[in-house]
Amino acid sequence: HVQLVESGGGSVQPGDSLRLSCAVSKNTFDAYHTGWFRQAPGKKREGIAIVSSSSDGGSTYYADSVKGRFTIFRDISKNMLYLQMNNLRSEDTAVYFCAAAMSRTLERMATMADNEGYWGQGTHVTVSS
Repeated sequence: HVQLVESGGGSVQPGDSLRLSCAVSKNTFDAYHTGWFRQAPGKKREGIAIVSSSSDGGSTYYADSVKGRFTIFRDISKNMLYLQMNNLRSEDTAVYFCAAAMSRTLERMATMADNEGYWGQGTHVTVSS
C-alpha cells in the first residue's frame, strides 16, 4: 500500500513561484510512476507532471499547460516528490494531488481515473492578484 502526503500549497500572486512537496512511502519510486495532478473548480482532474519509476529510467511527462514553467523532481533518499512551479498564472489555481501508479505509459497515467493508483489528500494553490 502506497501512502502520499502533500504539503506546500498556499496563496500567491501571478508571476510568483511555489514548491509543492509530497512525502511518499519508502521504495515507491522503485516500481511506481509518481506525479502531480490538479483539479480546478468545475473541471476534470488532469495529470500535469509525471516521472517514471526508477526501474523505467526516471523519464518525465509534462502537460502542455505547464511545460517550461513547472518542474517535477524527486529526492529518492528522502522519499520525497516535488513540483517546482514558476511564473504562476491565475489558471493554475486548483487543488493539487500527488499520485503513484503502475500505468503502462506516463501519458496513460496522466488520464487515470480517481479509482486507479494511489492518491494524496490534495493541497490548495490559489493564484490571484
